[in-house]
Amino acid sequence: MSLPSTLTQAHQWVKGVLNPGSFAVDATVGNGNDTLFLARAVGVSGQVHGFDIQQEALDRTGERLREAGLAGRVTLHRAGHEQMAETLPPDWRGKVRAVMFNLGYLPRGNPTVITHAGTTLPALEQSLEWLAPGGILTVMLYTGHPGGKEEAEQVMNLLKRLDARRFRTVCCQTLNRQQAPLLTAVAKSGKPAEILSVQT
Repeated sequence: MSLPSTLTQAHQWVKGVLNPGSFAVDATVGNGNDTLFLARAVGVSGQVHGFDIQQEALDRTGERLREAGLAGRVTLHRAGHEQMAETLPPDWRGKVRAVMFNLGYLPRGNPTVITHAGTTLPALEQSLEWLAPGGILTVMLYTGHPGGKEEAEQVMNLLKRLDARRFRTVCCQTLNRQQAPLLTAVAKSGKPAEILSVQT
């Protein structure tokens, strides 16, 4: 048996709560890996909204979606993820099945443009509010770049304080690799959240 990478684990958890027709959010579009995954997972009748402040990221992701024939399932926003609540369709509140964050900077992009706790924490709080019962939030944290460790610490502190009666929070990391990414996941109370119990 081989253990999945943290990215694969995130996708496994998220796939377990998505159905055809689901609503999902990629809070940090980047190169579009999670956006493409979500677009496939929600099916023809589902919808994904993606956020990024860099046009380069949106352009790369848009091209990948078009090549895969999935552009019609995704709406991309050149906006920070902290603008999620004011940007998503109002009727999505409490109905989003999955929100994915991949923090840090854009690979093959400008490494000085990074995510910051000042905008990430409000975005996480909004995500939890918009999640459906049984929905899941995943956050990939990186500490190898300037500012990454500080952001990761603040994110972890926020997630540790969540009400255990409403949320179940887990984390996983490769322990024998320096500065390995840390994956955290939050399941909102509701039957589908049992997927975390099965796979952790």
